[in-house]
Amino acid sequence: MMRRMLRVSILAALVASMLSGCIFIEKDLLTLGSRNNTESIILSHVMGQLIEDKTDIKVIYKENLGGSNVVWNAMVNGHIDVIPDYTGTIVVNYYHAEPGTAEETLETTKRLVDGDGIIAFNTFGFNNTYTLALDEAKAEELDIHTFSDFAAYSEDFTLGAVFEFIDRPDGLPGFQKEYGLQFKDVKGMDHGIMYRSINAKEVDVINSYTTDGQLQYYDLRVLEDDKSYFPPYHALPLVRKETLKEYPEIEEVLKQLEGVIDEEAMQKMNGKVDNDGMMVERVAQEFLIEAGLVEKAS
Repeated sequence: MMRRMLRVSILAALVASMLSGCIFIEKDLLTLGSRNNTESIILSHVMGQLIEDKTDIKVIYKENLGGSNVVWNAMVNGHIDVIPDYTGTIVVNYYHAEPGTAEETLETTKRLVDGDGIIAFNTFGFNNTYTLALDEAKAEELDIHTFSDFAAYSEDFTLGAVFEFIDRPDGLPGFQKEYGLQFKDVKGMDHGIMYRSINAKEVDVINSYTTDGQLQYYDLRVLEDDKSYFPPYHALPLVRKETLKEYPEIEEVLKQLEGVIDEEAMQKMNGKVDNDGMMVERVAQEFLIEAGLVEKAS
């Protein structure tokens, strides 16, 4: 008798647990993912805050997931619904295809991701490409303005670079070959450490990005990719087809972000976080208000 009562109690507890789980499951929930860098997290919040302002959908953020490949795999496998990414990264790094002009690379992006059940929207408006940055005084002394100029002195310089750039096919290996670069040493590091490292003279040159907020703070010269080695890296929203089918209203919302963020605006947003210590949520909110996309809270 006691065993029977115990079994009934256990079954009742399991049923209650299942029912409780059903009761508290949230509907209309969208998951936005981002890489482990400031810009990706900001863009995620820009999209998420706009979606929440214009719809009844609740957004949750999965931030700092890792490098581009980690976030992309999570997207393809359905663990996240929406991400910001870059045309050149998608075409070259994920699909190992040939990029072209900005327009051609965007169209190739849309075609390739469609095969994996993902929709690529038009770009936010800015191109965040790779570059090299070194001390302004040193660059002036050596009369270095382009990557080709730098190649003549590269063997005397230690490069500080993010780990992903060192390994990616569209990163350091091909870049060195194209320009004939031979660095004295290459030190892998996280993005946030690069600027502190070059300021402390631990490295001599870094692989920065053209929208890095730290470029407003440090006295560095950004060099020109005079052979146009790096493909276009225009940022854009990506959404899973299944997600868009379930929440078709987010299409019109994300289209409002087309062409509204230029390089200067993105660099300023990054700088507010990286240099001024502002919260990402506030930076994203301020941008949306200034762009006239959401109203200021009363």
